[in-house]
Amino acid sequence: MADTHTQTALPWWRPRARSLTSKLLWLTVLFVMIAEVLIFVPSVANTRLRLLENRLNTAAAAAIVVDGVNAMELPQDIQNDTLMATGTKSIVLRKDGTSRIIASANMPPLVTHQYNLADATPVRAIIDAFDTILFGGDRVIRVYGPIGGDPDMQIDLVFEDNQLRHDMLIYGRNVFLLSVLISFITAGLLFFTINRLLLRPVQRVTANMQAFSEDPENPNNIIVPVPAIDELTAAEGHLAAMQTRLQQTLKEQRHLADLGLAVSKINHDMRNILTSAQLMSDRLAMSEDPMVKRFAPKLLRSIDRAVSYSSEVLAYGKALEATPKRRFINLAMLASEVCDIVSEETVTDIHYLVDIDKALEVEADSEQMFRVIYNLVRNAVQAFDADPADDTALIQRITVSARRSGTVVEIRISDTGPGLPAKARENLFLPFRGSARSGGTGLGLAIVRELVTAHGGSITLDETVAQGTTFRIELPDQPVPLDAFRARA
Repeated sequence: MADTHTQTALPWWRPRARSLTSKLLWLTVLFVMIAEVLIFVPSVANTRLRLLENRLNTAAAAAIVVDGVNAMELPQDIQNDTLMATGTKSIVLRKDGTSRIIASANMPPLVTHQYNLADATPVRAIIDAFDTILFGGDRVIRVYGPIGGDPDMQIDLVFEDNQLRHDMLIYGRNVFLLSVLISFITAGLLFFTINRLLLRPVQRVTANMQAFSEDPENPNNIIVPVPAIDELTAAEGHLAAMQTRLQQTLKEQRHLADLGLAVSKINHDMRNILTSAQLMSDRLAMSEDPMVKRFAPKLLRSIDRAVSYSSEVLAYGKALEATPKRRFINLAMLASEVCDIVSEETVTDIHYLVDIDKALEVEADSEQMFRVIYNLVRNAVQAFDADPADDTALIQRITVSARRSGTVVEIRISDTGPGLPAKARENLFLPFRGSARSGGTGLGLAIVRELVTAHGGSITLDETVAQGTTFRIELPDQPVPLDAFRARA
């Protein structure tokens, strides 16, 4: 069934309505328009003041000329021509405390609004400008102000505001169209720049993540990062590293699943074989041969352990360990048994040293603790085998020691071998990664850590050791339940 969430990629110049690209485009247009509005409002107010000042200056020039040439009242015909030329209904010149009507219509209209340009504040100018645009056009207004900045000489005009409103609307329309043009040009340039620098890399990463999620095991779906020159290209590098690690993990999980399936198939037959070997070893124990009697008990215990291990439930290649059955066990005897068995299994001339007080007891699962020590000792033997010594004078020794400190028992397994390589140290306790030898699986250390953790303990690599390898296990005693503690009290 096709993935219904898969979206067909569109060219960068055809963004979807709800895509990041389209949102960026329209938000850019919106923000530029908001900026233009913030500029438009005071600009319209300033335009209105400029138109009024121009009309005052024109009328003032005519008034001063008339006042200087003739002190008598002008004929009405000349007054009408003056009013028509200046677009006013009345012109009054105030000079030295006196007022003179330069020109006036026969029947001056009723004034509805008055404006003093000398007292016009920015806020007042903005309010008056939009009042004129929205409600003007049929008003008769009075406008007055000083001439040339001289407060003793003022010009006073009365005129209709229809032409003023018309000029302001023309100016507002032109500014609006210019603002829209600037907005789209700015938005286009900004969109192209941001799309080139930000959105296209994001879309590339998004498309790669979608392809990788559909087939994460395909190596071709790992993104090929470009050289890191900014945060986005650096993110591509991190994404490529993460996808590589994820693919490696998936391969390991598949390996584990295949291993679990294979082990599950042979588990039934292996148990039958081990059961037959167990019956034969029981009969072998009845032999009178001293050598047979010496090794028969160890053989029986080894077969018993193998039967027990093969009976465990396997899932995806990893045994589900049972909950530890903790009992007090003699750690020195257990460690000696491990060393005896390992020494019989190998032909390498290795000296085994058990440095444990014979009276030391630890509260743990005997079988699981045997596996812990066995795996660590066996790994040490394999380290010697992987690096055979040409010098016969070199000492090959494996030491198992233990000390109790309060309620914690510290167990140390150390060797005089070549030590762990750097790769094994980086992937310590990880299956299929932490192996110290070629062809190893690293499962031994993974099993050891799981068993120790199940006991509430911890295992670490002792980094203070200069030569060889030393693992340190800290195994706490089983906590006393509260009810049992109260009963003892």
